[in-house]
Amino acid sequence: MKFNDAVSGALLLALAIAILFNVSVFPSIPGQNVGPSLFPSVLASLLAVCALLLIREGLSSAQPWCELGEWMRSAHHLRNFLLTLGCLVFYIVASDVLGFIVCGTLILGVLFLAFSVRVQLVLPLALLVTLVIHAAFYKGLRVPLPWGILQPLQW
Repeated sequence: MKFNDAVSGALLLALAIAILFNVSVFPSIPGQNVGPSLFPSVLASLLAVCALLLIREGLSSAQPWCELGEWMRSAHHLRNFLLTLGCLVFYIVASDVLGFIVCGTLILGVLFLAFSVRVQLVLPLALLVTLVIHAAFYKGLRVPLPWGILQPLQW
């Protein structure tokens, strides 16, 4: 999917304005000329300038506002995209109830089957990858992942 530069520029300009609005309420540090809002304000201002240049370029070009990519015409690629999107929505909806390990294993299993992984490897591989990811986030990075129905087995 290809967007006109004016669309991207408008989104970046909105982001720059939001940053400038948010940093305007940062407290000043007594006795110092610069406060915590200086650096984000400078970056947001530069982003706004670049966004305006993008908007100008996009409006002066003959490019359409939005152009679908070739992959959107391919049933195979569109199916994979929708399947991935559906798995993300499933995780958002079901992770608190089922937990990360169950959801991760189910999602990886479905994706492995869809992407032609050998059937005998799907379940062991999905479970192993999910457990490795869980260990990395839960133990290594100390990110509290939902346990869901496996709450009694929490280690």
